[in-house]
Amino acid sequence: MAIRVEPLPEKRRKAPPSDQAGLGFGQIFTNRMLKAEWDVHRGWHDARIEPYGPLALDPAAKVFHYGQEVFEGLKAYRWQDGRVAMFRPQMNAARFNRSAARLALPEVPENLFLEGIDALVRLEEDWIPSAAGTSLYIRPTLIAVEPRLGVSPADQCLFFVILSPVGAYYAAGFNPVRILVEDYYVRAVPGGTGTAKTGGNYASSLVAGRKAKERGFEQVLWLDGIRRRYVEEVGAMNIFFVIDGALVTPPLTDSFLAGVTRDSVLELAETLGIPVTVRPVEIDDLLAGVRSGRVSEAFGTGTAAVISPVGVLGYKDEIFTIGSGDVGPMTRRLYDEVTGIQCGRLPDSLGWMHEVR
Repeated sequence: MAIRVEPLPEKRRKAPPSDQAGLGFGQIFTNRMLKAEWDVHRGWHDARIEPYGPLALDPAAKVFHYGQEVFEGLKAYRWQDGRVAMFRPQMNAARFNRSAARLALPEVPENLFLEGIDALVRLEEDWIPSAAGTSLYIRPTLIAVEPRLGVSPADQCLFFVILSPVGAYYAAGFNPVRILVEDYYVRAVPGGTGTAKTGGNYASSLVAGRKAKERGFEQVLWLDGIRRRYVEEVGAMNIFFVIDGALVTPPLTDSFLAGVTRDSVLELAETLGIPVTVRPVEIDDLLAGVRSGRVSEAFGTGTAAVISPVGVLGYKDEIFTIGSGDVGPMTRRLYDEVTGIQCGRLPDSLGWMHEVR
């Protein structure tokens, strides 16, 4: 599919931020965005890159009333030699379409997804920051725009991609965060939409997230929705533990997200000779292991934070400090390896990086 590039009027042209230390996360957006339309009669059409701006949607658009929406998150990095590369975008394209299928939305052709993002990132290359810990965050989104009330899959959809130069996801940067184990609210259950990256999953987590922040925690650790017994994922990350010297993470189910960074850590750990176990993690056993010292480290993985060490777990009225509460050696090693590959400091022996130019 040909992608039309529309002119960017001078009056709408913004300069990239000069203060890369103060980027924050998801607050600043570039000059352009990618769009493409879909309808049941013509399929995908009118792919174009146009000036960034508000969307004009009918108040009856189905996305507002029935939540037909999915999104993705990936990053582009500027290397010291001037090259620009994205981290495993093919995995994001595949997960995007799995999410779309679960929400009864049309799949976006992989070439439109990948080539469209390539073209957009090339045009907005000046917005890719170069300071340590920064990147260009890429947010593809698919929404139902058919203006019709009635519970049925939409006949018209809009795909769009926006870009945002970002720093660390957490204000603390690569420092241990405090996580509250949620034992009442449920984010997702088997057979639901937990494995899809859709806004409703995140909306349903907000009350618990607010409660956690009021108690001094940065995130929520979700337990399974049936028995509230088995660890699943953190609100914005998959979760890993170091137990008896081995890396342990819960097996994927259809109630939480198959993370690209999670997959990367598992693959990388094996190449580094780190013992890996994928198995159910029962919350009482986990906390007993923290008390005894068998659980020595914990960290979350996700595109936004990459690898985020966890220093403290809160459960009911107790506080559990993991290890010394600081960044553990395995967490540090995996963080350095993943970010080293992403930023071009280490060789990409696993073939993960996709060069944009």
